[in-house]
Amino acid sequence: MVIIGAVARADDRPNIILLLADDQCTYSMGCYNTPGAKTPNLDQLAAEGMIFDRHYDTTAICMASRVNIMTGLYEYRSGCNFDSGALLQSLWETSYPMQLRQAGYQVAFAGKFGFLVAERPGKKGRLPEEDFDRWGGGPGQTSYQTKQNASMRAYADEYPHSTLSYGAFGQDFIRDASTSTQPFCLSISFKAPHHPVQPDPQFDDVYGGASFVKPANYGREHGQHLAEQSRRGRQYERFHSWHYSTQYDQVMALYYQQIYAIDVAVGMIRQALQQHGIAENTVIIYTSDNGFLCGAHGYGSKVLPYEESSRVPLIVMDPRHSGRGQQRRCDALTGNVDIAPTILELAGVNRGDQIDGRSLVTLLDDPTRQIHDYLPLINVWGPREVHSLAVVTPKFKYVYWPYAGSGRTATEEVFDMANDHLELHNLLARPEYAELVQSARQTHRQALDHWRTSAVAHHDYLRFADIFDPEVDWETKSNLYE
Repeated sequence: MVIIGAVARADDRPNIILLLADDQCTYSMGCYNTPGAKTPNLDQLAAEGMIFDRHYDTTAICMASRVNIMTGLYEYRSGCNFDSGALLQSLWETSYPMQLRQAGYQVAFAGKFGFLVAERPGKKGRLPEEDFDRWGGGPGQTSYQTKQNASMRAYADEYPHSTLSYGAFGQDFIRDASTSTQPFCLSISFKAPHHPVQPDPQFDDVYGGASFVKPANYGREHGQHLAEQSRRGRQYERFHSWHYSTQYDQVMALYYQQIYAIDVAVGMIRQALQQHGIAENTVIIYTSDNGFLCGAHGYGSKVLPYEESSRVPLIVMDPRHSGRGQQRRCDALTGNVDIAPTILELAGVNRGDQIDGRSLVTLLDDPTRQIHDYLPLINVWGPREVHSLAVVTPKFKYVYWPYAGSGRTATEEVFDMANDHLELHNLLARPEYAELVQSARQTHRQALDHWRTSAVAHHDYLRFADIFDPEVDWETKSNLYE
């Protein structure tokens, strides 16, 4: 590889690249032991870095999750989701791109930004394009057609499908940034593999005629033990309407094809780092804004607190680390709120303690440690029937479904995460697990207490502390929804 014109840096802080997929579950990559998955560049990144096996998006839907990632705050501390409103400017200023730019980093963004920034509650939000040194982002869901994304049209002729256009954007930014004495932070948010399913046709042969091994919790027969409330949202009908029930191989081939294009784009970016002589000082983080159920338990889509929806890939590759190339894995509990403090610590920026996430840097040094006692898994989006507050710990997951209207009752679920990661057994009624159930309820109470004392006053988030409280009656809760 020829190295082009790299300059000596006056600033030796690392460059940082965050690559974000949209709707990618762990059961989609070779390095996560997925039979038939073709992800050579991501697998190589994982082999050089560290794979996190228990990484959760604390809200498993794109808008809130992207704010979690940017700010390191839980949803009830940012007040931002589709049904609530934009992120306030005061909180946006604490985000990792804004903090890094203030600390002297060049910052660039391309892809689906996912949320707006507003001066105060109730005001129309804006895309913060001017807050980046280079911008290839777009509003809403963006488009798989590059020419439809205004900030990316210059790439449309060579890369008509958006996934590779973001790889090209990354290459160009890396080329230009490599001649600067400033370090950079590049964030790329791929639209893939989000619906509508529109894979890049140049990769049509990659999974042509392939068949795939279904996970052991696939299908409706493995969801009968789950809460009735979980069947009230669109996730339930999408098992059929998105054809997981009848065309599993074809559906998964297209899903994996979209991820294959991301893998190619990752290869483009890594090649540019090598070409311009900065690969050895550039940390790469790869993850997803939420997972995807893909037929698990007889569901499609995301949002629900179950593993396939809330647990996602995470790879961190720091080329400066002594453990590089040792194919390391970490099963510590981590969350999307940990991304921002990790990036800030890598850059030497002190974020302070007003943040929910914890830096992952300590786990790169010692993957046997724990940085969270628990993480909340939050859904306050969509039909109120499917609103839930779960807590996940190294040992268990507890899910509370508060909806008790129309003759239903509030429901609890407890899963043994050490021995039942497919969530095939609700332990609530088993006497031998009474101690575990009690511990799970106490952890849920801790999460509620934090919600009550820490939730933002705007966008009506405080009411959910009562809605998710098992000791508050349904009549009171129902009134809170009015």
